[in-house]
Amino acid sequence: MRRITRNLVVFLLALVVVLLALGALPSYIQTGDPYYVEATAVEEPGPTVDANNLTDRRFPYSVAAIEAAEAGETPARSEAYYTGPVGFKEAFTHTPFDEFGEFRTRNATAVERGAESPVGDTAYVELGGQRYRLEIVRVGAE
Repeated sequence: MRRITRNLVVFLLALVVVLLALGALPSYIQTGDPYYVEATAVEEPGPTVDANNLTDRRFPYSVAAIEAAEAGETPARSEAYYTGPVGFKEAFTHTPFDEFGEFRTRNATAVERGAESPVGDTAYVELGGQRYRLEIVRVGAE
């Protein structure tokens, strides 16, 4: 009985380690061309998503791009997101595409599909009375 219990405990510990690795390691994969969210302040009116309640924990790419635009950076981009091999990473990490999906859920009229979907997707958000155009862009390997 002790041998079975020991083997079960070892198996469960190994399973926990594997599951933790699957949750943590994909964020370190940096293969392929990087994707960014770029923000541009715009003046034209139109439908928007309210960005006053966006947090950098839930929308890190969009918030970083807006902050870069407010700071006057050119181009005003978020940190890079790398897709990783065969779509494995997307299942375990947060992506800019997730953020634009949430924008679409909040106000579908404020999000436009890009010709190279999802690259080129555009969302319009409003923060503190300023309207921003957010776009997912793919930049060649740097």
